[in-house]
Amino acid sequence: FGGIGRASRKGILVKGSNFIDALTAVKTVVFDKTGTLTRGVFKVKEVVNLNGFSRSRLLEFAAAAELQSNHPIAVSITNAFQNSGQQVNPAKVSDHIEISGQGVTARYADHSIMVGNDSLLHSESIDHPVCEFDATVAHIAVDGKYAGYITIGDEIKPDAQKALEKLRQQGIDQVVMLTGDNSWSAKAVAGKLKIDSYYADLLPEDKVRIFEELITHSNGEGKIAFVGDGINDAPVLARADVGVAMGALGSDAAVETADVVLMNDSPMKMAEAVSIAKQTRRIIWQNIILAFAVKGIFILFGAMGLATIWEAVFADMGTALIAVANSTRIIGKG
Repeated sequence: FGGIGRASRKGILVKGSNFIDALTAVKTVVFDKTGTLTRGVFKVKEVVNLNGFSRSRLLEFAAAAELQSNHPIAVSITNAFQNSGQQVNPAKVSDHIEISGQGVTARYADHSIMVGNDSLLHSESIDHPVCEFDATVAHIAVDGKYAGYITIGDEIKPDAQKALEKLRQQGIDQVVMLTGDNSWSAKAVAGKLKIDSYYADLLPEDKVRIFEELITHSNGEGKIAFVGDGINDAPVLARADVGVAMGALGSDAAVETADVVLMNDSPMKMAEAVSIAKQTRRIIWQNIILAFAVKGIFILFGAMGLATIWEAVFADMGTALIAVANSTRIIGKG
C-alpha cells in the first residue's frame, strides 16, 4: 500500500500490488514511438510538388483526403492548409476510407486521392522517385498519378534520453522501440536515444507479432513491459507482463487495458515506477527478514524457559509495529 500510494503521488497509477512486484522483475522495456518517446505533435515541414501539381494544389488535395481523419498526421496537414488562409469544402469530399497502417483514400471534386506511406503506394503500384526518408512522410497520389509528398516533423520528448539512461541504471537489459513510421524515421530516433533495437513500418497486428517474438527470445529471463499510448497499442498492452499507458493523451482503450498509467505522458515516469517498485520490494524483504529473525530468537528463548508473556507480546505485536513503521519510509521518500 505504501508503494502504491507513493507512486500515485508521483502521477503513476498502479492497478494492484502484483504489478508493483512485476515491475521489479522487468528486464526488457518496449516503447511505442509516437506520443511515447516523441511528443506526437506533428507539423508540416516541407511540401514537395511533382508532375505538374502546384504546391498549394497538392496541399489542398492532401487536406481534403485527411479532412475526416483525427490521426495526428492528418490534423497537421489540415492545419497547414487552413493556416495558408484556405478552407476545404466538406461537401466536395466523399468516399473517405482509412486503411489501417497505410493511409487514407477519398474523392474530392471528381478526383480520386490517396494520402499515405510508402507501402500504400506500392500496394497500388504507383510509381514514385523516393522511398526512403529520415522523417515521417505523407505521399499524395491524384487519379492514380504521383503528385508529391509532405514531410512532417515530430520532436523527441526532452526527458526521453535521460529516462532510458535511468532505466538501464536500474537493471533494464534491453530497450526496444516499435513504430508504424518508416524505417528511416525510426532509425533516426533510435540513434539519438541509443535504443538497442527497433522495428518500423508495423501495422497493429505486427506489433503483437513482434512482441510475441521478443517474449519467446527472452526465454523467461525477466519480465517484459510495454509502454504505449494509442488505441492500436491496446493488444500489446494486454499481452505484456506489465502494460504501461500514457494517460494524459493516451486513448481510453489503452488506459483501460494497461496495468500502470502514467498521468503526465513523461517517459521519466516509467523509470520512476521501476525505482519505486524496487524500493518497495527491498522494504518488504527487510520486514520479512526482521519478522523471522525476531520470532526465531524468542522461540529459542521460550524453549529455554527464558521468555515471559511480555517477550511474546513484543515478538508478535512489536514486530508488526516495527514492520509498519519501516514500511512508511517508502511513502516519505522524495
